This record gives sequence, C-alpha cells and structure tokens, in this order.
Amino acid sequence: MLWGQQAVDNSLPLSRNLPMVSLTLLHPDTQQPLHTWRFEQETRLRIGRAAENDVVLPAAIVSRFHAELRRLDAPGDLDPGARWQLINHSVNGTYVNGLAIAQIQLVQPTLIEFAQGGPVLRFELGGDRRKGAQSVATPAALPQPNLESASSATAPKESPLRRWLNSPRCDHAGNPAEALFCIHCGQPVQVQKTVRQYQVLRVLGRGGMGITYLVWNSSGVPRPKGLAPGKLQVLKEMNADMAQIPKAQELFEREARTLKNLKHPGIPKYYDFFVEKNKKYLVMELIQGQDLEKYVRQNGPVSVETAIAWMVQTCEILAYLHSRPEPMIHRDVKPGNLLLRHQDQRIVLLDFGAVKAAGMAPGTRIGAEGYSAPEQIQGRPVTQSDLYSIGPSLIYVLTGMSALRFYRRTEAMQRLDLEKLSGLPRRLQLVIWRVTEPNPSDRYQTAQELSEALQGCLNA
Repeated sequence: MLWGQQAVDNSLPLSRNLPMVSLTLLHPDTQQPLHTWRFEQETRLRIGRAAENDVVLPAAIVSRFHAELRRLDAPGDLDPGARWQLINHSVNGTYVNGLAIAQIQLVQPTLIEFAQGGPVLRFELGGDRRKGAQSVATPAALPQPNLESASSATAPKESPLRRWLNSPRCDHAGNPAEALFCIHCGQPVQVQKTVRQYQVLRVLGRGGMGITYLVWNSSGVPRPKGLAPGKLQVLKEMNADMAQIPKAQELFEREARTLKNLKHPGIPKYYDFFVEKNKKYLVMELIQGQDLEKYVRQNGPVSVETAIAWMVQTCEILAYLHSRPEPMIHRDVKPGNLLLRHQDQRIVLLDFGAVKAAGMAPGTRIGAEGYSAPEQIQGRPVTQSDLYSIGPSLIYVLTGMSALRFYRRTEAMQRLDLEKLSGLPRRLQLVIWRVTEPNPSDRYQTAQELSEALQGCLNA
C-alpha cells in the first residue's frame, strides 16, 4: 500500500479513554531511553527524516517518509485504540524485532528498526498522560553532547547516538555497475552535478537546443492521493550558445509556458522553470518508454492494427491541443516525438518547443523533413498541418523506412507514392492519401475526423 492511502475509518468518534501510544528512541549501544513521543488521539503516525513527520529521525539512513503507524479501529470494537499496524515505505527497509516487514499488526512492546543499523524505536501502548507530551521531534530534541567545557582537551566525548547520526553517508560499495540507487541506503550512487535541488544522474539526450538529464529531486513532486512522490524527473538545460540566439530563447521558454498550461495523460507534466547561472532550465515528468522511431528500428515494422492504434491515440492528443480556447499547433509530430509509455502502452507526445498558437502571423519555418506539410514548410502552419504528419508517421512504423523514400514529384508538388505501399489495405492507403493532400482544405479537418477514418480501416 502506498503512502497516503487510508486503511482505517478516521470518521470514528474519538474516545477520551484511548490508550496512549508511546514511541521511545533507544540508545544504539545501551538500549537506554533517549527520547519519547506520546500520542493520544491520532489515528495515523508518520515516521521519517523529513520535518513534516510526526516523529522525526534526522539520520541519513532514514528515508524522508520511512514508515507509518495506523490505528485499526472498527465499528463495534470493545477495545478501541488497542490494535496498530506498521507499514514500511522505505527502500532501506523497516524491521520489527529483527525481521524485515512490509506491513504488520504490532504487539507490544515492540522494537522497530528503521533500516539495518538505523535508529530503534520501542512501541508501547499505555503509560502516563503527561500534559504537553511532544508529538513532533526535531534534531534539537535529541540528546546533545556537553559543550560547556571551555577546553576541547577536557570536553567529554561525543555521545554514541550523536556520533552515529553525524556519521558519513553510505559509501555505496558493492552496487552493480548500472545501478542508479544504492542497494544499501537507497540514495543516488553517483551524482554528476547538482542544479538547485536537482541531482543529475545521467544524460538522456543531446540536441541542438540543449541537454536533457535524468535527475533526482529529493523533495519530490506531490502526486494524487495514493501515489508516491515523483522524484525521478527530466531536466532540460539550454545550451549556452543557443541562449545567445533570441529565437532559440523564445522557443525554449515557449515550451515551458505551453506545458505549464496543458493537462493531458498524453503530454508530459510541467514541474518547474528557472534560470540558474545564466542558464535556462525546464523540469518535466519522467515517462518511462521508447519513442516509435527507436522502437521500429529495434523491433521492425509493426502490424496495421498496432500502427492505427498508435495514430488514433496521437489524434486524441492533437484533438486536445487543437480544441483549446487558443488552439495550438504542435508542428513537430513524427515517430521520434511519439513515445510509447511502458506503463500502459499508450502514446505520449513529446517536444513542445515548436508549438505555435493557431492564428499567429506567419513566421519561422519549423518541421522535420518528410513529415511537414507544404504550408508548414512555408511558415504558414494550420491545425491540419499536424494531421498531415500522421501520414508519413504511419508509413514509417508500417515499413521501417523514412517517408522521404516514398515521395515523388508530380507537376509542381511532391506527393507520397502510394503505389510503393501496395501491401497495405486499400482503405488505409486512401486515408494516407487524403491526410497528405497538398491543400489543407482537402484533408481531414479535425483530429477526430481523422481518428474515425483510421478506425474505419479496421472495420472494413
């Protein structure tokens, strides 16, 4: 069960006779009590390194949100507050009386260890109800060494607990060569550099505009209830030389503004945009998957049914963009920008740096050769220009060959030569022919219309 999910009925009336919950931090060597937290009415207690927990354990080996205690009351319980469940949320593990657990109903007293070699809390029910009992601990609340001596030569040794809390982080020894995170402590094994709170783990790609990194954001991004924070993210860094070109700056900032205002499962989520040391950065959702260009290159052409399913999903995303209050034209629809998400095998549209609002004055000519409509090449894109790109994209995923190989010049224009696609169903050939008409008014006029035409090819 993930962090934030509820397994108890928090609407149950609270009784003044509930047993007190006591959590006592024990000395790592002598097991003597060092600090106690007491709770009376709570139904859920969070334990971890982050300050927002109910019990804060400021040790590097403890995860930010390490574990959770939940009261298991049910209607009709004769002894409310007597049953508690412990749930582990950390990759470093939580141990009850020496055994690793995922979740367990506690008996008491119980010793809970937070990661191997980590701090140990004793869980108990009952005890006195001293007024003002603490419910939140901070590092300052833990035992401190005696610093009153005027001479370091006569100062007492640092307490074992404080020495352990301040000990160096894990050295990450024994991890596989390709590991991103340590199998011992759960932290990044190697950080190439840090930009604000983002720790760069590896380069995902390099392009003319900049570099894309895989980063670890230890603070995470809030997700809907029941989902863990999104800590692995994508950081796009604009190249310093491109930052000197006004048009490049405009496109980079446009992508950030665009993503910030879009909410669709087929579009990466926007997280952050900032300038650091004169460099522009965009932070986005990490989507595990493979773009269709690489997929076909590795696995070969796909079936007609699969190709149509992919393009129908692409049409759904384009319909969302084209139907916004201010319609948007993507201008760079191609297999390399269509990602097949591993999680659900759905298409995600990438790279919004070329997005342009429909109705804007003609301007920069942007688009991939072989996938761009004639009017887009001339700097006058319309929403039907995005639909045009579906035709060449279909040809690539169905044949594994660049659409450029299928163009031939007729009179004063280039058209796709569908005679070379004789192995495709005739109805699908006609859809490709129509969506790539030179004149936008002769094409399908909406993404929905194109989607219906493609689905009709499966029913023929």
